[in-house]
Amino acid sequence: MPLRLHGDQTTLEAAMLKNSSRNPVKAAIGGTVLALTLAGVMSSPTASARTLNITETGSTLLYPLFNLWVPAYTHSHPGVRINTQGTGSGTGISEAVSGVAQIGASDAYMSNMQMKQNPAILNIPLAISAQTVNYNIPGLNGIHLKLSGPVLAGIYDGHIRYWNAPAIAQLNPGVRLPHHLITPIHRTDGSGDTFIFSQYLSFSTPYWNSHAGYGTTISWPAVPGGLGALGNPGMVQASAQTPYSIAYIGVSFTKEVKRAHLGTAMLKNRAGRFLLPTKKTVADAAAQLVKKTPVDERISLVFAPGAGSYPIINYEYAIVNDHQANADMAQALRTFLSWAVDTHEGNARRFLRQVRFIALPARISALSRKQIAKIH
Repeated sequence: MPLRLHGDQTTLEAAMLKNSSRNPVKAAIGGTVLALTLAGVMSSPTASARTLNITETGSTLLYPLFNLWVPAYTHSHPGVRINTQGTGSGTGISEAVSGVAQIGASDAYMSNMQMKQNPAILNIPLAISAQTVNYNIPGLNGIHLKLSGPVLAGIYDGHIRYWNAPAIAQLNPGVRLPHHLITPIHRTDGSGDTFIFSQYLSFSTPYWNSHAGYGTTISWPAVPGGLGALGNPGMVQASAQTPYSIAYIGVSFTKEVKRAHLGTAMLKNRAGRFLLPTKKTVADAAAQLVKKTPVDERISLVFAPGAGSYPIINYEYAIVNDHQANADMAQALRTFLSWAVDTHEGNARRFLRQVRFIALPARISALSRKQIAKIH
């Protein structure tokens, strides 16, 4: 069963703290349906009393942002209810394709094969995000260890087993690393976080690319002691509960990572520099690929060139069918998604800074608006 999260971010954080000693599966949070409002969807007095119900499901990385957007949008737009669910990007894509959900939230764009099979589906960037690599090493969580794609590939395929292995020690001279087995933690649900993390391993490490490769789900190498977790909440909890573990976690969960006192790695980029995900390093990476973004906006931003580019960033996508059940639903989606990519509204700093996302560059926002306009 995929992890399903419901409700606002405050509820999410509180439940995570309360349940920090429990199984990650139980991080799923029951909550309330959040009402989104939409002005002008229907013109007649009778029609205006109707409520349109929209389902958004998918990325647990995008989930906290949707739950910041919903109450703000509700305040000024009566008439539409949107149910938000954090189920993983794989579920977001599949339920948008099947029609179960009107908006599938995903950290991953759909593949060429998926698009060939589903040509009516749009991949619409809503914002730009990043991913951190986190660890729980007693005594070392307060420093930023340096890690690279090849080293992480070695950890996740079992070739690097101990924290003081030469490959890790060489990147961290002067750090007293423990001779203790590493516990790699990976996502067990269909995940955009897995997609971009495995892209970093694939793009930086030919061996990984020719074996495990990348995707929202991959065949993880069997590493003794390795763990699986559901969703970003599950990754945080599993790492917090497991000394000497390592995990990949979306930046919208930075507050939870800090509360769990996990360490955050500096990652080696294509230019050979070790960087943390800051507003500048994420923006620098995105800037390298803005002009290369195609009109359908399906492109990897991982391992971008440039000395100042943080290596694991991505567009956060709304996966939407361009043909909706009726004109009212199409109008509701166009209005909400246009609001979401507006730098004075959903893409405003007051929302994005809370989840450590950055706004879409002007060219990408324009491309997203052109795609939104296709919804009918």
